[in-house]
Amino acid sequence: MKDGQSLWTKEQSILAINLYCKIPFGQMHKGNKDVIELASLIDRSPSAVARKLGNFASFDVKLQQRGIKGLENVSKLDREVWQEYMHNWDEQFIESEKLLAAKKHTSVEKLNGIDLDNLKEVEGKERQRMVIVRVNQSLFRKIVLSNYDNRCCITGLNIPELVIASHIVPWSKHKTDRLNPNNGLALNALHDKAFDCGLLTVTEDLKVKVSTRLLKGKTLEAIKDNFLKYDGGSILEAKKFQPSPEFLKIHNDTFKS
Repeated sequence: MKDGQSLWTKEQSILAINLYCKIPFGQMHKGNKDVIELASLIDRSPSAVARKLGNFASFDVKLQQRGIKGLENVSKLDREVWQEYMHNWDEQFIESEKLLAAKKHTSVEKLNGIDLDNLKEVEGKERQRMVIVRVNQSLFRKIVLSNYDNRCCITGLNIPELVIASHIVPWSKHKTDRLNPNNGLALNALHDKAFDCGLLTVTEDLKVKVSTRLLKGKTLEAIKDNFLKYDGGSILEAKKFQPSPEFLKIHNDTFKS
């Protein structure tokens, strides 16, 4: 049966939204190698997968704000899968990774390049917990860096090795939003540390705010170049998932003004 003559299954749709979360909007086309690979895995054409990604884009509030409507021929199943993801990021994304790993005849750990060699001495539930943590961190990084085109959202630094996927609300405090891209910012290592320490924050209107503790060092070139020049400026616009005002407010409340 030719592609287009059969309805999409929920499994196929789940794998498609998994890919939607990992790649920038501008790369959701039939020539993208990841689109082609998924098409082969689920027995669909690259064009059909690209259209399905466009269907999901029609639900994305951030894209709507940018004037991008996505495709309009969405199905009831598309809406159902989207809503399940939006309301339960952590569980849904892990389940979709397990499904993708099974399709590729591998494990979630190998799929995400998790090195388990240094866990040889760890056994039982503790090992399982540590593996889950590392998988979550890997997935969160993929989603958040994709959301900012692999750039630090404050400085624009575009060397991925130096950019960190930072949680707005800490990993330990918001256990149900560890994989939620609305709880993430792409920050270079220095600003990630300052953000984590409360010496820098991003306001609800997406402006950078620097602590007065740093302003006291305004005569230092390092402080001027790395912090003061960005104080009050806007962060880079997210490609899909907008930072949550709710999460930003929580961080603002811990900011050392």
